Amino acid sequence: MSLVIQNLAKHDTRQTHRWQIFVAINSSPFHLPSAFEFVDPNRLKMSMKAIVKSVLSGDTLILRGRAGPAQGQPPKERVLHLADLAAPRLGTSTREDEPWAYEAREFLRALTVGKEISFTSIHSLPAGNDDVLRDLGNAEVGGVDLSAELLKNGWAKVKEIKREPTEEDNRRRDLEAEAKAAGKGVWNPHGPQARVVNHSMPVDSQAFVAEWRGKPIDALVEQVRDGTTVRVRLYMPDGDHQMANITLAGVKSPRASSKQGEISEPFGEEAKYFTESRLLQRPVRAQILSLPTATATPFQVNANAAAPPPASVFIGTVLHPAGNVAEHLVANGLARIVEWHAGMLASSGGMEKLRSAEKSAKEKRLNLYASQPSNSSAAGASSTTPSGGSREYDATVIRIWSGDQVSVVTKEGKERRLQLSSTRGPKLSDPRQATYAQEAKEFLRKKLIGKSVKIHIDFIRPKEGEFDERECATIRYGGHNANVAEQLVEKGLASVVRHKRDDEDRSPDYDKLMAAEQLAVNEKRGIHSGKEVPPVKPPMNISENSTRAQTFMNNFKRLGKVPAIVEYVAAGSRFKIFLPKDNQTLTLVLAGIRAPKTARNASEKSEPFGNEASEFALHRYMQRDVEFEVESTDKSGGFIGTLYVNKTENAALTLVKEGYASVHDYSAEGLSWARQLREAEEEAKKARKNIWGDYDEEAVKAAAAAEEVKTDSGPLKSEYIDIIISDVRVKNGFSFSVQILNTEGIAHLEKLMRDFAQHHRSSISVPAGFVPKGGDLVSAKFSDGAWYRAKIRRASALKKEAEVTFIDYGNQDIIPFSSIRPLDPKFRSLPGQAHDARLSFVKLAPPESEYHDEAISRFRSTCEGRKLIANTDHKDGQVLHLRLIDSQNPTSAEDPWACINADLVAEGLASVDRKNCRYLQAYPQMVKKLQSSVQEAKRSRAGMFEFGDVEEDED
Repeated sequence: MSLVIQNLAKHDTRQTHRWQIFVAINSSPFHLPSAFEFVDPNRLKMSMKAIVKSVLSGDTLILRGRAGPAQGQPPKERVLHLADLAAPRLGTSTREDEPWAYEAREFLRALTVGKEISFTSIHSLPAGNDDVLRDLGNAEVGGVDLSAELLKNGWAKVKEIKREPTEEDNRRRDLEAEAKAAGKGVWNPHGPQARVVNHSMPVDSQAFVAEWRGKPIDALVEQVRDGTTVRVRLYMPDGDHQMANITLAGVKSPRASSKQGEISEPFGEEAKYFTESRLLQRPVRAQILSLPTATATPFQVNANAAAPPPASVFIGTVLHPAGNVAEHLVANGLARIVEWHAGMLASSGGMEKLRSAEKSAKEKRLNLYASQPSNSSAAGASSTTPSGGSREYDATVIRIWSGDQVSVVTKEGKERRLQLSSTRGPKLSDPRQATYAQEAKEFLRKKLIGKSVKIHIDFIRPKEGEFDERECATIRYGGHNANVAEQLVEKGLASVVRHKRDDEDRSPDYDKLMAAEQLAVNEKRGIHSGKEVPPVKPPMNISENSTRAQTFMNNFKRLGKVPAIVEYVAAGSRFKIFLPKDNQTLTLVLAGIRAPKTARNASEKSEPFGNEASEFALHRYMQRDVEFEVESTDKSGGFIGTLYVNKTENAALTLVKEGYASVHDYSAEGLSWARQLREAEEEAKKARKNIWGDYDEEAVKAAAAAEEVKTDSGPLKSEYIDIIISDVRVKNGFSFSVQILNTEGIAHLEKLMRDFAQHHRSSISVPAGFVPKGGDLVSAKFSDGAWYRAKIRRASALKKEAEVTFIDYGNQDIIPFSSIRPLDPKFRSLPGQAHDARLSFVKLAPPESEYHDEAISRFRSTCEGRKLIANTDHKDGQVLHLRLIDSQNPTSAEDPWACINADLVAEGLASVDRKNCRYLQAYPQMVKKLQSSVQEAKRSRAGMFEFGDVEEDED
């Protein structure tokens, strides 16, 4: 800030000098006057210019000069009492307002605050303990005399004076008499509006916050205590005034001195002046957001605890018409962000704006950020972790360790244990938290186990004490890329870690996590409920011994398939099963097979492929929802039986098929699926999988030839056409319709539809006796209100409705007879432009599959309404079997067999249609491409291939 003193001119006959001080200040969205002017310093009554900082009452103002030489330095202040006037005084916590005190103060405030005035000091009063100058005098604003204006409007009275009245005294008496006669201001015979002014904070702070949280309230800033703490007068809807102290949400400025001799923190005075010069006694809109305590520490809130004492301050926002001063404080380096306030502001975008302002201040190194080190985020922006691993990758969740830790396996088969970034789950070891710890773990299990997820490694938490180094990650899943940590916190099943101010090792969604936690706190969910929840009773182990196990045998036999969860994988064919309905656990040994043993302690040695078999079973079955059937028990209390995953997958068959187990002839003898076991074993032997790697029987030749099916036609000649998919249907099987572009028919259709729309603008009468019948060509009104050409598929005279197909777009709908008209002959000549079609070579996940909806959704998002390239591989009557190609996919330019059909298989959302696609073997290159896609889906356990090889179930 610069200070310039200029000798402007000699301006009167006595050759006195006029001096003016100009102060240059930073630009801001709030306009401030720029000069503090002294006029004619040699006169007895010195005329000066100043800015009105605030108004204490209808006859007293606080004035200030300009900012000092240092940028943002608060200027000196002085109090001006308007001479010979008396106005009513505002109340305090110990006395009430005098009648009309608020109205008189408001009149003078609206007239002067923030504006430049000219004033003369008639008499100087002794300074108080605060060393602030006090004067009796007169003032003008914009050429208007303040005393005269107050008297004219009845907001002040003339004091009784003992001196001989002057002409000015008489003029003032006349103005007072006129106001009194007119009943203005304090002379109003009806008295002031009745209101209650509550000078103290609300007694029941929590109830006040609960009632007004987030609701804008008109207010006036009465005091600025520091840059981010203000005292406001809330104008309540019932007409009462409620005084409230508010600290600005999301920010904290340095402390400013509150009494003589107290030292302010660096930049504390500057921050206070910044806010004071912009908000003091300005009308604002306040929002109460919270009480001044950090988010409730889980498990320390007691619903029966005594009510807390009244709060001394609320957390909220104070919005001026020119903007949010909190953002400007941060942008000017006069306040720092308060991290734990993020929950209150993130949902409205407030934290994002504050962080943007903070980034700008740091880059410019303003004030509080003057010593900010240069931002070297190269490491943070790196695509790899310090150990060389990728920061972003797709993986499959194979284990939930707790409410904040999971294990995943990458597409390359590498297992990684991850901590959810900035998230802390409840502790199972704490009795108060145990129930919520189990709920959090179960929530993650249901959401993630066995699912394909997207991982982003946010930071590496170094080894500390007994805690190992851990990768901290954001895990997203599903079509909407939902952050599972955010969902966990929102349900009150985890809390958010409070990072240190400059700790950048945190979740990229930290503000969203804080907002989710704030919602959970407000709704009293989970760990924030304050309820004393007793720990869950430990499950009963019914495999503790053979005697106990036998008592449950008959019941299991009667029930058949029993729903359960795999709690632990002890070995390739041995599992610990949890029955949530009965809160029981048991040991299940797979019947009919024998898997290699794994070492149970350091002194034992695992059999060949024992660890591999155990790892395979762990990745595939750990914590999955399963069903089991019991055949018998063993001597240790274990149950011998069958484990089913995803309703149909037999775990024993899968292990044998993958070469991780062999058939145990004795126990397999009585099984209904013993033949399948032996066939699976033969397949594993021929493929020399795992335990059969050294099997010496010659490989059976032409294994692939068994899958080949004779085709009734050869391949069609390649002919690539431009198409657009106009309709997708899922009722009665998946199919779709296409329009073939760049044809004469499409060009004619555009003109026809224009004429068709024009034709139907006028009312078309229904011929007498017209009843739609199957096969009729008609005009039908679609759900968008427009008319289109259609063909009746079937009609119901009873219901007076018909099922139609819109012949130019392929859509099908049920239309009431009232929305059907005969098709005018002039619109019949052009053939329908929609062609029925299906995908060549593949079929989407069937309706009974959990991936059916995802497959349909993926096809719609990829294809529906888009211009694509297609090749007709087969024709089945009028149905085209199409290979769809996305020209925007660069792979299609490099690989002639790349297509959406194969992409859907690779994503696990479709499978090769070996049964119905009789022409498959006529396209050997396409077969090779599809086989590659199947292998890719298996490796990544994508979609339908999540639990194994769905191709085998079809053979």
